Amino acid sequence: MRTAVYAGSFDPVTHGHLWMIGEGARLFDRLVVAIGENPDKRETFPLETRLRFLRDATRGHRNVRVDHFSHRFLIDYAASVGARYVLRGIRNSADYTFESTMRNVNGDLNAGITTIFLFPPRELAEVSSSFVRGLVGPRGWKNVVRKYVPEAVFKAFVERENW
Repeated sequence: MRTAVYAGSFDPVTHGHLWMIGEGARLFDRLVVAIGENPDKRETFPLETRLRFLRDATRGHRNVRVDHFSHRFLIDYAASVGARYVLRGIRNSADYTFESTMRNVNGDLNAGITTIFLFPPRELAEVSSSFVRGLVGPRGWKNVVRKYVPEAVFKAFVERENW
């Protein structure tokens, strides 16, 4: 069984992430979508909320499982769930530089796990969680943000505005 891990903070999950998940579900027999917790990062949405967003958004993929890990290297987590592949997205040259370095380090740590890179379609190439978070707030933000995130995430941002 070809198993891959697609990991990130997913804070929040975006349509770019969902494209990656859809492609990963198509390419692999089993895809584990895992939230990697970084205690040094300030999160917008708590872990349980991000897990719920991901579970809701991936419900249509029978071969996708949502999980999380903390205080571990991604490559060690991937090995622990029996994955032979790590799925990563590259949107631009900055991603390429970072991801190629991480692929080399991961290869040093576990040569038995292969990193697979996907390039998203043009309309999603600039979408990231930090980009979306940065759009929230100014007048008119709702019209802009709505097209980049699933409806549940959009509603959560609207609710946060009312806190």
